[in-house]
Amino acid sequence: MKKKGIKIIVALALYFIALIVKFPNEWINNTIYVVSYLTVGLEIVRKAFRNIIRGKVFDENFLMTVATIGAFGIGEFPEAVAVMLFYQVGELFQSYAVDKSRKSIASLMDIRPDFANIERDGKIERIDPDEVNVGEIIVIKPGEKVPLDGYVVEGKTSLDTKALTGEALPKEIEEGEEVLSGCINLNGVIKVKVTKEYGESTVSKILDLVENASNKKSKSENFITKFARYYTPVVVIIAVVLAILPPLIISNATFSDWLYRALSFLVVSCPCALVISIPLSFFGGIGGASKMGVLIKGSNYLEQLANTEIVVFDKTGTLTEGIFEVQKIEAVGISKEELLKITAYAENYSNHPISLSVKRAYGKEIDEKQIIKTEELSGLGIVAKIEEQEVLVGNEKLMREKQINFAKCNEIGTILYVAIDGRYAGYLVIADRIKQDAKQAIQELKKNHIKQTIMLTGDKKEVGEKVAKELAIDKAYTELLPTGKVEKVEELLREKSEKGKLVFVGDGINDAPVLAISDIGIAMGALGSDAAIETADVVLMTDEPSKIVNAIQLAKKTMNIVKQNIVFAIFIKVLVLVLSAFGISTMWEAVFADVGVSVIAIINALRVLKVKNR
Repeated sequence: MKKKGIKIIVALALYFIALIVKFPNEWINNTIYVVSYLTVGLEIVRKAFRNIIRGKVFDENFLMTVATIGAFGIGEFPEAVAVMLFYQVGELFQSYAVDKSRKSIASLMDIRPDFANIERDGKIERIDPDEVNVGEIIVIKPGEKVPLDGYVVEGKTSLDTKALTGEALPKEIEEGEEVLSGCINLNGVIKVKVTKEYGESTVSKILDLVENASNKKSKSENFITKFARYYTPVVVIIAVVLAILPPLIISNATFSDWLYRALSFLVVSCPCALVISIPLSFFGGIGGASKMGVLIKGSNYLEQLANTEIVVFDKTGTLTEGIFEVQKIEAVGISKEELLKITAYAENYSNHPISLSVKRAYGKEIDEKQIIKTEELSGLGIVAKIEEQEVLVGNEKLMREKQINFAKCNEIGTILYVAIDGRYAGYLVIADRIKQDAKQAIQELKKNHIKQTIMLTGDKKEVGEKVAKELAIDKAYTELLPTGKVEKVEELLREKSEKGKLVFVGDGINDAPVLAISDIGIAMGALGSDAAIETADVVLMTDEPSKIVNAIQLAKKTMNIVKQNIVFAIFIKVLVLVLSAFGISTMWEAVFADVGVSVIAIINALRVLKVKNR
């Protein structure tokens, strides 16, 4: 870009010298024009001849070369130089725009780790991340990138996750917690046990998604490519006819006049504004989305997102945290703290998610000496002896079987009833927590004219319907097996309009088939399963449902810019083409219709990079 800028400045200076200073001999002025032209145009002329040899004739280099050399041929030296100068200014703008778009995506490439510090035989070795095996211990020092996925076995630190999630706030990590490759270690030294090879790691998959995103073209891009392929030869033929035919059939028509018109026609005809600005708009859209922590795997999916009509959500892990927590404690005859402690001790030896949630809620060390015995009763609960007390923890059936006089709880969730020495002691309600931004996401989707929001879940009817009601989701289908989800989505696909698109948002391995058959599959990337991320078309790196709204808004903004550029470029070009053919417009108007329109379209396309990250 710097070299191109210097060439343009030098050529511009020479051009103005030739234009303003009147030398005694006209050939001196013309020589300065030619030097100015060669300074900026020699590269274009070379490309044109190189492409002709390769069989690629009808491109912008050919059009610019023919038009400018033709202008020299009829003595229009200033206009020939001006055309090439303006064209190169347009190219400079294009380079700047593409560079800016690339930087937003290239910032993601900075997450690629250069090395891994591995602990072998008590020594630290620096090796390629590809060479680290699963189960080995790596050491990550402050300022270094996390090279591979794993969990912390020693130390604690803060991680900069911005490259993965778009979130500015550091994430605190301590022993036992998972770390994802691509994050940057900010302060403490940590030791991490590797759980995935580099090829399977988060950073590797993200880079692969980004690198392959541009391969999947939208319908608009494919249209422009086909349009340019047929349009360019047609206008070249019209220009040749325009230069030759009128002087032969119209009396008093001069060849130089009609040649000038034909050359102006050629300059206008260059489809640069469309060929450059449309892919640039999509490229910018994908870059803008990556800033928000949303990875879109191709411009075709960006185009489809703009036509979203129905959004279908999985429940667990998508709208809810996917982590069971104690939501309520109701004690009878003892304190809530004592009830929670007794329940945690009774559940101590169980690895069931419900048991783990109780132990998390208790949050203190359990003295296993106090637990004399525990027995798990299938489908009922647990009988335990804790010190001298007999404790029952389980469902209604357990209470009835043991003839405990208890008060039935009507809360929605998993209810653990507790009895101590044959007396009812209260209950705990355990439920999956709704994500903080889930309600906002549903509200925003409706504001953005999404016709239907639907939830599919394998959970019980009362649990699913409670979540749907709380979030104001239009419809909820519960107690579905993976095959049931597929059938329901296939049914919804038949119900939508022809142009409308169905988006499915999920996170689990059982969601992969539904993600695959939907128009657009969106996966939760931070906690979602590998199968879901692989199958999805869009990945949310922060697991926030509200990012779906951001992605749809960005897609609509991108498509509006694309449509504006197509209409504007075609209207101006057709207008000036007609004026050129009738000799009303000069080559200056032709230059504006080509380079001017390209620059305006490129600047318009750059707007898509301005995104607000919530």
